[in-house]
Amino acid sequence: METFEQLLYQLHLSYLQARKNKRNTHNQLAFELNQEENLHQLAKAIFERKYTPKPCIAFIIQKPVMREIFAADFTDRVIHHFIYRCIYTIIDSKLIHDTYSCRVGKGTLFGINRARGFMRSCSQDFTKDTYFLKLDIEAYFMNMNHDILFEKVLEMLPPNKMSFLGISRETLIYLIKQTIFNNVAENCRIKGNKSDWLGLPPSKSLFNYPNNTGLPIGNLTSQVFGNVYMNNFDHFVKKEMKIKYYGRYVDDMLFFNNEKSFLESIIPQLSNFLDSYLKLKVHPNKIELKSIEDGIPFLGLIIKPHCSYVGNRTKNNFYQAIQEINKIMAVVPQFTWQQLCDIRATLNSYLGCMQHSNSYNLRKAMLGKLIKRFYNFYFVERNFKKIIINEDFWQWHFSPNYRFTN
Repeated sequence: METFEQLLYQLHLSYLQARKNKRNTHNQLAFELNQEENLHQLAKAIFERKYTPKPCIAFIIQKPVMREIFAADFTDRVIHHFIYRCIYTIIDSKLIHDTYSCRVGKGTLFGINRARGFMRSCSQDFTKDTYFLKLDIEAYFMNMNHDILFEKVLEMLPPNKMSFLGISRETLIYLIKQTIFNNVAENCRIKGNKSDWLGLPPSKSLFNYPNNTGLPIGNLTSQVFGNVYMNNFDHFVKKEMKIKYYGRYVDDMLFFNNEKSFLESIIPQLSNFLDSYLKLKVHPNKIELKSIEDGIPFLGLIIKPHCSYVGNRTKNNFYQAIQEINKIMAVVPQFTWQQLCDIRATLNSYLGCMQHSNSYNLRKAMLGKLIKRFYNFYFVERNFKKIIINEDFWQWHFSPNYRFTN
C-alpha cells in the first residue's frame, strides 16, 4: 500500500498534466484557486476508498458531426490522467503497431501514412490490382460493455506487478473500476436544452443505453480504453487470420488485399468475432469494398495511389469556420489576445490537416474568403500552410492594458 504522501505527489503530477490546455476553463480555475486543499481532499477520498466521480456536464456539439459529449469535472480529469500515467506504457506495449489513436508518436498523420504505405506495398508499387475493405463499428463507444472492458484492462496489467509509479495495484484497480463503471448518463447536468438532442440518432446517445454499457466520448481514459477494448480483435486479425495489411484508428478499420473476393469473404468472420466476444456490430451502412483507384476515405482525406484530397466533411467544416470568423471580425470592435489566439488555432488546425494532401488551391481559395479586416491582425505564411498573428501586435502581448480596435 502506498503512503498518503506518495498518492498526493502522484496526484499533483497528474494535476499538472490535466490542466494543460485547460488553464482558462471555469472548472480548472475553480480547482486551482484552492489547489492544495482540493488535491489533499482527493487523496484522502482515494485513500479511504470514498472517491466517486462527480456529475458530468452533458451537451451536444455539431462539428465535425453532431455528437453527445459528457464533460468530466476537473477533479475527475485529474484521476483520468492519474490512471493514464500509471498504465499507458504497459498498455501501449501490448497493442499492435497499427493501432493509431491516442498513442505517443502516432495519431492521424501516422495512420494516413501507414495506409499509403500499405497501398503501395500490397499493389507492389501500383503494378497489381489492389482493393481495400473499410469497416466501422456501429456506435462504438456507446456499445462498450463495462464488464468486458474492465476484464480486458486487468488482463493487460502484469499479474506480478504490485506497484505503478509507487501506487499500489489495489488503488489503481479501484480507480479504474470507479471510472469504467461510472454511469455518466445518470450522473450528469445538462448544458443547454433537451431540444439540443433533436436530430441525434438514439443509438448515438448514452441516455438510451443500459447502465453497464457505454463510455463518454472525449475523456482521456475513454480514448485509451478504446484501444484496449478491440486489442484482442487486432491480434486475431494479425495472428489468426494472418492479414498483413490492416490498420485501425479507434473503430475505423482498413484491410488491403489483391483479391476483392478475399476481402468480401472475411466480413462474416470479422463480424462474428466482434459480436461474439465484444458485443459489437459492424455498421451495415459503412462497409466499403473498392479498388484503391477509387480512393480510400480515411481520417479526413481521400487517399489515392498518387495523390490525396481533403474529404467533403472537412471542406464544409472549414468553410463554416471561416464564415463564423468573418462574422466575429465584422462585429467585434476590439479583441483580446486570447480571442486572436483562438481564431489562429481554429484556422491552423484545418490547415495542418490539409497540407498533408494535394490541397494548395483549396487552401488558397478558402483563405481568400476571409474578410479584409482579418489581415489587420494576421498574415498568411507562404504556400497557405499557416496563420500567424502580425508581429506589429506582439507588443500588446506584453502590455495587457492595450486592446486591438482595428
